[in-house]
Amino acid sequence: MKVLVVGATGETGKRVVQTLVNRQIGVRTLVRDYDSATAVLPLEAEIMVGDLLQPDSLKAAIANCDVVISAAGARPSLDLTGPFKVDYLGIRNLVDVAKASGVKQLVLVSALCVSNLFHPLNLFGFILVWKQWGENYLRQSGVPYTIVRPGGLKNDDNTEAIIMSSADTLFEGSIPRQKVAEVCVESLFLPAAKNKIVEIVTKSDVPAQSFDQLFAQV
Repeated sequence: MKVLVVGATGETGKRVVQTLVNRQIGVRTLVRDYDSATAVLPLEAEIMVGDLLQPDSLKAAIANCDVVISAAGARPSLDLTGPFKVDYLGIRNLVDVAKASGVKQLVLVSALCVSNLFHPLNLFGFILVWKQWGENYLRQSGVPYTIVRPGGLKNDDNTEAIIMSSADTLFEGSIPRQKVAEVCVESLFLPAAKNKIVEIVTKSDVPAQSFDQLFAQV
């Protein structure tokens, strides 16, 4: 298996790449700046320069990859069109190229509460609205998918158990980025993860379950 990771230099993307490398899975990364990528990504990861808004660069990056994990997302900026460009137009381009290339699965990291129009995050360029539009485009494309909606993202890992639920059932909570990365990678190997939206947070007062159990119950 070879995996293309998009958004590989972001805080979640870096953890996805390292998790794949730790499992000795072939990794190619799509980045916008080569020098910045070499400073933060493991040597085992292949680096290709491109952009979600440039379909030709996506075609080159996705060639010979079996699956795609996208942890891309608009970064805070004064440009309020950023979420529209990245989380919708960019994801739409990625889905189109993935479909044409015959990838077996596209894992998309989205966000909790995308269906809540009045969420405070939508004050910043309607970021959740465009994430949901990107989700919907993927769902309707025919490309096998897993959409992962994490709660508030934490850089530090913890020992809390992952809670996984179906779409629009979790509305608060947080989760370490490392656990988000693990959910994304595990979804590549579990049939129960295909064509599902999963919402994830962690809690300290619940028993841990295997990833197989978590995906099967959604």
